[in-house]
Amino acid sequence: MALVFEAQPIPLVTDPGGVVRVGRSRVSLDTVIAIYEQGASAEEILLRLPTLQLSDIHAVLAYYLNHQAEVQDYLRLRQQEEEAAAAEDAARFGHYGMRERLLARLRSQKAP
Repeated sequence: MALVFEAQPIPLVTDPGGVVRVGRSRVSLDTVIAIYEQGASAEEILLRLPTLQLSDIHAVLAYYLNHQAEVQDYLRLRQQEEEAAAAEDAARFGHYGMRERLLARLRSQKAP
């Protein structure tokens, strides 16, 4: 019996927000690579992210290892976008002093 070799598509999909997701899950490429870079094996990643398929994890890691520069560029861009969004949220919603505002609201509700 001869082995049949066929190319398998890489299980990465870019969602409408520009985030790369793994397989048919909501797990981001960022998450898988972060866990892998902490020293986890594909099987350990599966234990942490059971919505993924082991074959998808192996395929994503193979893609990463073959395209590290491109993936690292993508991850840096995502980090910059997250930092910009967090700064915008802080400026827009004024997270500073939130504890004091909540405590003041609590005190006003307890007053007779």
